Amino acid sequence: MPIEEVLAVLDRPPFRAEKAHTRWQRKSGARAVLTWLSGFPGESWQERWEASPAAVGPERWAEEGHTWISTVADVRWSSAQSGLLMLAGADVLRLPLTWQFGYRTVHLRLLVERTRDPEGLSRLEEIVDPKRWASVGGGRARLALTRIMIAKGGGLADITPGDAFEYAAELRKAGLDRGSGTLFYSWLRELGNLPSDAPVTLRFLHRVTGQLSCEQLVDRHGVACEPIRELLIDYLEERRPRLDYSTLDNLARNLTRNFWSDLERHHPGINSLDLAPGVATAWKERFRTRVQRCRRPDGTVEETVVERADRALLLIAVRAFYLDIARWAVEEPARWGLWAAPCPIKEAETTDRKRVKRVKARMDQRTRERLPALESFAKAAADHHRYRLARLEALLAVPPGGTFIVHDAVFVRTMNAAGAAARGEDGVLLYFDLAEHRAFWAWAAVEFLRHTGARIEEMLEISHHAMIQYRLPTTGELVPLLQIAPSKTDQERVLLVSPELADVLATIIRRVRDPRTGAIPLLAAYDYEERIWNPPAPLLFQYDRGGENSRLSGELIRKALVEVLAFIGLTDSTGHPLDFTPHDFRRLFITDAIRSGLPPHIAQAIAGHGNINTTMGYHDPRELHQMGEKSQVASSGRRLDGLQRYYQLAS
Repeated sequence: MPIEEVLAVLDRPPFRAEKAHTRWQRKSGARAVLTWLSGFPGESWQERWEASPAAVGPERWAEEGHTWISTVADVRWSSAQSGLLMLAGADVLRLPLTWQFGYRTVHLRLLVERTRDPEGLSRLEEIVDPKRWASVGGGRARLALTRIMIAKGGGLADITPGDAFEYAAELRKAGLDRGSGTLFYSWLRELGNLPSDAPVTLRFLHRVTGQLSCEQLVDRHGVACEPIRELLIDYLEERRPRLDYSTLDNLARNLTRNFWSDLERHHPGINSLDLAPGVATAWKERFRTRVQRCRRPDGTVEETVVERADRALLLIAVRAFYLDIARWAVEEPARWGLWAAPCPIKEAETTDRKRVKRVKARMDQRTRERLPALESFAKAAADHHRYRLARLEALLAVPPGGTFIVHDAVFVRTMNAAGAAARGEDGVLLYFDLAEHRAFWAWAAVEFLRHTGARIEEMLEISHHAMIQYRLPTTGELVPLLQIAPSKTDQERVLLVSPELADVLATIIRRVRDPRTGAIPLLAAYDYEERIWNPPAPLLFQYDRGGENSRLSGELIRKALVEVLAFIGLTDSTGHPLDFTPHDFRRLFITDAIRSGLPPHIAQAIAGHGNINTTMGYHDPRELHQMGEKSQVASSGRRLDGLQRYYQLAS
């Protein structure tokens, strides 16, 4: 368009401003920008913009554009800035994302929201919580949508998943993704503008890979010998139908990086599975130990040679590789016969009794030290949450900038009315809402794990649908049950819900319910073991993360348990902190159950173990002599009643 026609467009709704002075300022600024761009080659204004120095970045625009406009056009620089924003809002110019990241202005979002797709933004505002819309995170999400529309053209309905991916990637490259969130993408999903097969969130896309093919699993570690590479791929394809993905991933890593790639590094040109005795012995010796690196407080890294804990598993995988090929060679000689070779690993080498005994002794010692402190730790988790909740309630009771006292400590709330942060007497900024959040989930995790004996991954996958009722056929009594989804053994199991566990589950449900609908939000969580997205489900261990519902991570639970430990200050016999890991509660549950008189096969069913020896391995054999008639009724009486009731139901 000629300049005058462009200016005529800017003088019509929705670009026309109410005040005459504002209209004149924007119009004169847009005229100056277009006049400057007329001096550069191009068929369109966009081509002329890209040919100008301004396309390099906002700095060049501020240097050369400012100089020309102030000297030739005789227009104030602020008017030129307004004119540039009007041209971008009218889709006369499209400013790349990287260009916008370096352009600092507070008027960009407000101006584009009024001029670009106001109907779509109005519909979006109707479905978004008003507090979230007006919050800092909501402002960042609206700015993200604005930037995408300016860079790509069109309105909200024209934004594609690829546009959103590109925005998130460019934001990370620019180092601006911290705290910005991906809320804008979830808003687009709620608006219904994205296809049904689009990813549910952008949060993990730069950190997860999904399931790789067998060829990709082999090539990521590099195999120089092409025939061996094809053999490894063929072998993994043959094993894949009978393995879950995490097992397949570990098998590929052992056979490529830990076995064959290591042989190629030390023996260049090797191309046969028939290894010389010296080659096989040297390889086994190399993988007997590994280098453990530990960073010291002064920043230096200390390297220590330690025994490799998974050495037996590696040897088993390689031995199975040789034996499988030998067996398959009999059935399909044309396919596998060429690679049949003597196995360099004897069966006796795959046993690891000494290390297993040391690990068992160490776990038994952990159990003996933590079982007496279990009730104290659980009480400390509840007290810690009450302490954090009292601090948060005291903060919310005062206006922004107000001073309050809680537990003899003086704090000053920040001026952000939507936040829950305050500064103590030392001036350190404290986020009371995040502290309460971690304290609550620490308490919830402790109570859930110690009353169920579940694995942490099973706990994090518990949904509202897992709570069911069973009517006893004899008495008609309704019994509450909890379904544990298949995890490690791919076997679903059902647990009896005790009154204590029922209180915990009810508290969690009240916390995660949507305040507007009363329902638990559906959440599609990523399975890090299987590298897939699970179908949307009303997960109980979820929280509002910057406006997006997100599943709790095992890392957050572990950090929260450390905070409880710091709150109570438990120590072991040596004076060191008595830390609790999520798996400790599983061991304590099984140990307490068997010590209280529960039959081991029932404990096996509750724990979901495929082998009863695994269940008995969780129990310290030195405690068996204590399991007399008195211990069956004196230790953990309430829990024993519940477990015996489960035994009756199972029978």
